[in-house]
Amino acid sequence: YDIRLKLTKEVLTIQKQDVICVSGSDHSANVHLLRNAGDEVTITVQYLREAPSFLKLPLGSPGPPSDHSSGTSSPLFDSGLHLNGNSTNTAPSSPSSPIANEPKYEKRWLDTLSVPLSMARISRYKTGTDKLRSNAFEVLALDGVSTGILQFYTAQESADWLRAMSTNISDLTLQNMKMANKCCSPSDQVIHMGWVNERLEGTDSSQLYKFKFLALKGSSFYIFSTPPVSTLDWVRAEKIYNLCEVLFKVHKLWLADDCWLQANLYLGIHQDFDLEDQRPYCFSVMVGHGKSHYFNVELGSELVVWEKSFQRAIFLEVQRTGSKTYVCSWQGDTLCFTVDFALGFTCFDSKTKNVLWRFKFSQLKGSSDDGKTRVKLLFQNLDTKQIETKELEFQDLTAVLHCIHSFIAAKVASVDPVFIDSQSIARRYMYSN
Repeated sequence: YDIRLKLTKEVLTIQKQDVICVSGSDHSANVHLLRNAGDEVTITVQYLREAPSFLKLPLGSPGPPSDHSSGTSSPLFDSGLHLNGNSTNTAPSSPSSPIANEPKYEKRWLDTLSVPLSMARISRYKTGTDKLRSNAFEVLALDGVSTGILQFYTAQESADWLRAMSTNISDLTLQNMKMANKCCSPSDQVIHMGWVNERLEGTDSSQLYKFKFLALKGSSFYIFSTPPVSTLDWVRAEKIYNLCEVLFKVHKLWLADDCWLQANLYLGIHQDFDLEDQRPYCFSVMVGHGKSHYFNVELGSELVVWEKSFQRAIFLEVQRTGSKTYVCSWQGDTLCFTVDFALGFTCFDSKTKNVLWRFKFSQLKGSSDDGKTRVKLLFQNLDTKQIETKELEFQDLTAVLHCIHSFIAAKVASVDPVFIDSQSIARRYMYSN
C-alpha cells in the first residue's frame, strides 16, 4: 500500500493513502490522464457492490450492505481485534443462541500508526537470514509496536529515511542518557548505549542474530535484552563486565552487493577483514576466560560511535581506577601483579609485600602466552639494555592481558590523543571518501 511517512523528533507517523480504482481504460492511460489534467481534478465515484468480495473485506465493512461480502480477512485491516456487536467471520447469531449476546470482535481499518522513536530500533534484514532488504527496513518501538516493512521506491529515498530516523533515535537516546546521568555520580556516568544485533553461540550462521541493548556506564560494560528504564534495571543486566578487562575489535567494514546501501552508506573499504558471515559493520567485545561477544550494527556510522565510545569509556575507567592487582603464581610461589597507570608493572610477594621487580610501560618490548594460563613478558633493562623475561601464571589470563592493553592504550592516549584517533579502523575508512 502507498503510505505517507511523517518524521518528527520523537515520533514516526505512518498514514495509509486512499486508493481509487478507475474503470474504462487500462491503468497506464488513467495515470497519464491524472498527471496531465491540470492543478484541479474532479473525480466522480460510486459505490461498487462487488468491492467487499473483490478486496476480501470482512463482514460489516463500511458502505451499503452487499450480498457478495466475504468473511475472509484482508491485509488492508490491522491485526488488532476491536469490540463490535457482530462477528467478523460469521453471520449474526440467532436470539436463541447461547452466545448471541456475547461481545464479538472484528478487524478495522488502521489509517494512522504512530511509532515512538525513543529507544526504538531499526532492522534492515530479512527475518532469520543475513540478507539485507532491498530499499526497505522496519522500525520497532520499545513496546514492540512495529511499522511493518517500509518499502521505498529508490535507494536514495530509503537511505535518506534510514539516516533521518537513525539520527532522531540517536538524539533521543542521548537525551535519555543525560537524564540518567543526573541521578548518577560523576564516576558512574553513562558514556553510550544503544541497540545492536548479537550473534548467538553454537547456532547455524543463517539464524544466529538477536537484538541486544548495550551500555557503557561507569566501570562496566552491560548487555541487556531490553533497555534499562529504571535504576533497578541496571542490576538486572544479562552480562556485566569490567571495562578494563574487555577488548573491542572491529571485525569488518564492507558492503554487500546492494545498491541502496551504496547510495548513501558506502565506506570505500577493501574486504580484508574477517568475513565470518554476510553482515557488514561487525565488531566483537572479548572478555575474560577467552570468551567474546560478536555484534552487528545497522549503519557504518553506528560502528564508528561504538568504537570511539569504547575507547573513551576504557580510558576514563583506567584513569579512575589508577591500578589493578591480580593474584598470580610462579614456581609454586603466590605473587601479586599490579598494572599501575603511573608506575607501570610491579610484581611483589603476596605475603611479605616485598617488590620483586618493577618496569615502566615503555620497557615492555613484547609478550607471548600459551592461550591458557601462562604469559611471558619481555622487558628491557634500562641499565644493561638487555631483555629480561618474566614468566607468570594467572587464573584468568585473558582478563589480565586485556587489562594490560587497556592501561597501555590509555597511557598512549594521555600522551598523544591524535595517535589513538589515527588507529580507529572504522573512522579511518568512514572518512576516507
